[in-house]
Parts: sequence; C-alpha cells; structure tokens
Amino acid sequence: MSKEIIAKAGMLIGKNTAHGSLEGPESYCVLALIDDNGYPTASTITASKSEGIDWVTFCTGIESNKAMRIASCNRASVCFNKNGQYNITLVGTIEMITDPAVKQEMWYEGLEKHFSSPEAEDYCVLRFKSERYNLFIDWQAAVGVLDK
Repeated sequence: MSKEIIAKAGMLIGKNTAHGSLEGPESYCVLALIDDNGYPTASTITASKSEGIDWVTFCTGIESNKAMRIASCNRASVCFNKNGQYNITLVGTIEMITDPAVKQEMWYEGLEKHFSSPEAEDYCVLRFKSERYNLFIDWQAAVGVLDK
C-alpha cells in the first residue's frame, strides 16, 4: 500500500509544478527553511519540476532570503496540500544551483516578471532532495524514509 501512496504523491506533486500543471505556474507549495537564529521559516513558492517524491526544484533570486538561508543551513521541508484531499510533507536537504543548463531546464513562463532571462546572473535554482516523507492521500497515510 505504501508504494501506491508514494506513487500517487509523486503524481500529485508533478501536477503542482510549473512544468506539470495544466493551470500554469499558479500552484503553490510551502517551503520551510531554517533562519540564522535557528527558527523555521515557511513561505509559499511555485515548484518548477519534480521527480516523484525524490526531488523538487524551485526558482528564486541568488540574493533572496531563501538562498541566503540555504547557505547557512541546508535542511528543509516541503509541503503540498489541497483542501483536505491530500497533505504531502517531505523532509530533506536543499542546495542552490547556478549551472546554466539547469537554470534553462527549470525556467518557466512567469519568471520573466522577476528575471531578464534564464541566463540572468541573479537567478538560481533550488533543488530539494527528500530523505523522509509523511503522506496523507485519500484517507490513507504513509510515513517513511527514502532508500538512498
């Protein structure tokens, strides 16, 4: 049963990314990071792409609070939910990526409001990698650690 819930969670996450959403980049999730004082901070953000529950990427500014927090502490959590239909919480690590090929791959419509192009020096990608999960989908739950 856990494998089915994990597969469904991956599909739901994919549908809630800018690259996988039928509605465009209007779907949001919550990204939680640790600030310089050791406190959790949470903000809504559009996910760019995902691979099941293994990883999720986000696009942001290289000088943003998110990027600065990651430089100090790479622990993070991501949560996707929808009106009681599901709650997908992932816990893991996150890194900032400035590789031009990755920036191009993760770019989506709407980012031009914030950055001049995928090549913009002030634009970066955040890649979250899951280590554990807590899933609640269709009134079924699964909690566990990802095999590495």
